[in-house]
Amino acid sequence: MTRPQVVVIGSGAGGAAFAWALADAGVQVQILEAGPRYDPLKDYLLASNGWEQQGFPAKVPIAGRQTHAPLQLLENRWADLRSWNHLTGHSLASDRRSFLAYNHVIGVGGTTLHFTGESHRMHPLAMQMQSRFDVAADWPFDYAELEPFYVEAERLIGVAGPSDPGVRTRSAPYPLPAHNLSYASQKLGKGCRKLGLSWTANPVASLSRAYDGRPPCNYCGNCTRGCPRLDKGTADLTFIAKALATGNCTITTGAYVLRLLAGSNDRVKAVVYGSTRRQHRVEADYFAVACGAVETPRLLLNSSPAGSSDGLANESGLVGRNFMETLFWASAGLHPEPLGSHRGLPSDAICWDYNAPDAIPGVVGGCRFSPSTAEADLIGPINYARRVVGGWGRSHKTSMREQFGRMLAVGGIGENLPDERSFIDLDPNEKDAFDLPKARIHSHLAATEIERLDFIAKTCRRILAAAGVKKVIEEYGSYDAFNATHVFGTCRMGTEAKTSVVDSSCRSHRWRNLLVTDASVFPSSGGGESPALTISAIALRAARKLLHSI
Repeated sequence: MTRPQVVVIGSGAGGAAFAWALADAGVQVQILEAGPRYDPLKDYLLASNGWEQQGFPAKVPIAGRQTHAPLQLLENRWADLRSWNHLTGHSLASDRRSFLAYNHVIGVGGTTLHFTGESHRMHPLAMQMQSRFDVAADWPFDYAELEPFYVEAERLIGVAGPSDPGVRTRSAPYPLPAHNLSYASQKLGKGCRKLGLSWTANPVASLSRAYDGRPPCNYCGNCTRGCPRLDKGTADLTFIAKALATGNCTITTGAYVLRLLAGSNDRVKAVVYGSTRRQHRVEADYFAVACGAVETPRLLLNSSPAGSSDGLANESGLVGRNFMETLFWASAGLHPEPLGSHRGLPSDAICWDYNAPDAIPGVVGGCRFSPSTAEADLIGPINYARRVVGGWGRSHKTSMREQFGRMLAVGGIGENLPDERSFIDLDPNEKDAFDLPKARIHSHLAATEIERLDFIAKTCRRILAAAGVKKVIEEYGSYDAFNATHVFGTCRMGTEAKTSVVDSSCRSHRWRNLLVTDASVFPSSGGGESPALTISAIALRAARKLLHSI
């Protein structure tokens, strides 16, 4: 392929879906990906003896890739929200909120490579937060507009989900039936029902039966370490593979994009990327940035057009603003019965009862609850020995035999409303290997976020107790630590150029051949929904809109 018509920067849920939709329509697309390819059969080490001591086998380290500003002081009145373990005490000793990680993967497929596969649609009311609840901003289209693209994304990924859609109306069923719940999840379900709460199968991009040449899930529970069976619907195995198969798409790995070059007539003319210390330039008709809600604003802020120091597409001053992070809590405890809780999908069930923006009494913004035993990494003997079973010697061995497989954890994720103190900017002091400023993360949990988190924590404890857990042994959450995977909002989409970065088609209000197709464009975070499916649906919609211009 010679000169591409469209360059896509990033190959995660948004970049991959966008590239496929264009390539499938005959458009010549080049994907630039900073990271490498992963070979599931060779790189994911679940068959090795040391599987439990290794997380996702990141080929490009994320530590130090971004910096962070000082986080807020912790308050004694919220001491019950401090992370702790029954053997080691408080996990974080500081009186100030700690920065642990912005968890993401740099490689073909992006962070879908280590996600648990949750495939959620937004709650329709969560797309109207400003007009209905006077917070955040409204989406520039409604749920009905996005619904056909949800259907398409679910089909391409292979989502298994329940027959009852709830408030998320559907024009077509899920392509695959829901997974049966594990025994441990069934115990949590009994606890929910005692409390008058629902507990239903979670829509997931893990195959419940063979689909599209891939085998069904074997329920090992290690989705976050990378799936060697190929049953998880990661972007590399779905959208990227299908895009490459069209013959209209190429992908360049190890392409660390440095800047976008602005041209005349309010159009971007080229992208510059570095590779093995050399710089390359690629021209195209259109450019789509899909680097995630931290690195996308960084790229735009590092790409100021001539005569400006404010960054590209930043006429509103909102690039990097309205940053929303993962608001989460998890409680874990020992159940008196052997559950075999090391088996099963990490998040095979879900409670949506508090998902609507007005569902939590006295707090605007919803949340959801789901199993989190696997995500807490309590599915192997080493972590039982370190975090669950105390002592040493023969008594330790006896306790290990008795307690392994009995840990039960439930987690909640909630809305994170925009706050002027949470944003992404360029670090004035730290630069990368190409002498460009790194992204700096500013994070602040407002009182409403902490109140919502308190509700989530108390509800997690109630569910565990109702499920039969007698002893809580570990809890952790967002209050005392920034440890985010789902991040949103730094290039908000909207109808007005003064109050948003891109329009309803994800195109810059000024630079009409520049798009953003990742979670940066979210005007609100949703009440705990995992964003990958919505990112893909938005990207598919943006691609179809763009086809009218090509």
